[in-house]
Amino acid sequence: MNRIILASASPRRKELLRQINLEPEIVPSTIEEKITKTEPDLVVMELSEQKAMDVADTYRGTKAVVIGADTVVAYQGRILGKPHSEEEAFEMLSSLQGNTHQVYTGVTIINCETGARETFAERTEVLVYPMEEEEIRNYIVTNEPMDKAGAYGIQGRFAAYIRGIHGDYNNVVGLPVGRVYQVLKGIYVKGDVKGDVKGDVKGEGIYENGLGV
Repeated sequence: MNRIILASASPRRKELLRQINLEPEIVPSTIEEKITKTEPDLVVMELSEQKAMDVADTYRGTKAVVIGADTVVAYQGRILGKPHSEEEAFEMLSSLQGNTHQVYTGVTIINCETGARETFAERTEVLVYPMEEEEIRNYIVTNEPMDKAGAYGIQGRFAAYIRGIHGDYNNVVGLPVGRVYQVLKGIYVKGDVKGDVKGDVKGEGIYENGLGV
């Protein structure tokens, strides 16, 4: 099996890949991210491509597969990234509590030997219970929100406020590993195919001379 390179320093993504019996090498992208899109699904696909392509340049022509990913939370069309302060975290959580929001993760997978590439976005809807101001502030004090999109971690203490989800739970954690695994199977089976594949947020591929899974 090819080497799996994860273009991310996220410990959550690393653990999710380990969960499906993949041991990734961690090589975080150092590229300066540039956002030219506005819709959440397009933003995360764009950023995942930038990260994956940045790292893949180092392994071009080798038996390596690079995985790049980016996750954002969106509420009423507004993208919520990682909070820069506790007050920003409070504002984000205040808007999410008692409501339904979306989590988007964009993923780009590149076969460095053949140049085959697939990019897609996965969407999960998350329903949050109403929260009192004191509950929000007590959660922020744990420091758990500060390195997470939308200022919460579904796999952590915030689980107490999750009413339900529609879609892939792992996508909310940071990587839809089920779909990633299916794409990786296609790359290994059709590893001699060159080209690009772009998938929309519903998972319906738009194929451009690429590898279909």
